[in-house]
Amino acid sequence: MHSQFHFFRLRRMSIDRLKATEVFLKVAELGSFTQAADALAMPKPTVSVLVQELEAHLGVRLLNRTTRRVSLTTDGASYREHAGNLLREFSELETQIRGAVVTPSGRLRIDVPAAIGRHMLMPALPQFLARYPDISIEVGTTDRPVDLVREGVDCVIRAGRVFDELLIAKKLGAMKIVTCASPLYLAEFGTPKKLEDLSKHIFVNYFSARTGRIFPFQFKAPERAGSVREVSRPHRVAANDGDSYTAAGLAGMGLVQLPLSRIVRDHIFTERLVPVLSDWNTSELSIYVMYQRNRHLSARIRAFVDWAVDIFDLEFSNSEQ
Repeated sequence: MHSQFHFFRLRRMSIDRLKATEVFLKVAELGSFTQAADALAMPKPTVSVLVQELEAHLGVRLLNRTTRRVSLTTDGASYREHAGNLLREFSELETQIRGAVVTPSGRLRIDVPAAIGRHMLMPALPQFLARYPDISIEVGTTDRPVDLVREGVDCVIRAGRVFDELLIAKKLGAMKIVTCASPLYLAEFGTPKKLEDLSKHIFVNYFSARTGRIFPFQFKAPERAGSVREVSRPHRVAANDGDSYTAAGLAGMGLVQLPLSRIVRDHIFTERLVPVLSDWNTSELSIYVMYQRNRHLSARIRAFVDWAVDIFDLEFSNSEQ
């Protein structure tokens, strides 16, 4: 009897600690005890007591309190990051074990390059939401590296070389790269027939949002399989965003190398862009979806990854036609 009482006492203490942690996270998110109490439908004194008990248990102050605002201490910021991840893991594990949720649900936060988000993801996203009505999606659009743990991002889609070994990267496919320019530019500077002609031309350069490095144009020699030649030229305009880079090419600012997406194919079909040096095969741009290596893959992330494979496979298949 005594051992049963001890077990239930320990279980109650664990549940209270989880509740206190959830309350602390809500206060940290909203920066207010009053707003956290309203959001959790709890009395404000209860919210304050739970946070105080959590601080007493940890032996550190998690929050700085003033009459006007609440802010995180250094320990509080660290605890918020790690405790938030643990609670999400715990919630997903409970859901998996209980089998209480048949369809994926909850918030899904992803981050994609702006051009992919605008032209590939968003047009197809209604299909995903119709298939999974219990999932809500938050889409960030950047090309920079994202700290998935610190920023609370579930997965990212990125183009090019994968540089984060802490993430699992699933290749969605690859698009051919085409060298092209606007008719306006070619009317002024002429159409290059061979690589040596590029010395008389202007490039619109693309640079890394992460390092600032300028990427050279790449060409594969038609007579030597696997041989790649890189050509660099000074620019008058450079960009680190796919849409801006494409717009610069359309505006006649120079030669561009673009992935042969549906949008680029439309520009070529309407002759707003004209391919050049077609005898020189260019490299391909690989697209990956990436998520954390050291976490349980939730049902909603798995659903998005599987759906993204299908959507991008269709896009890449069309790019080859």
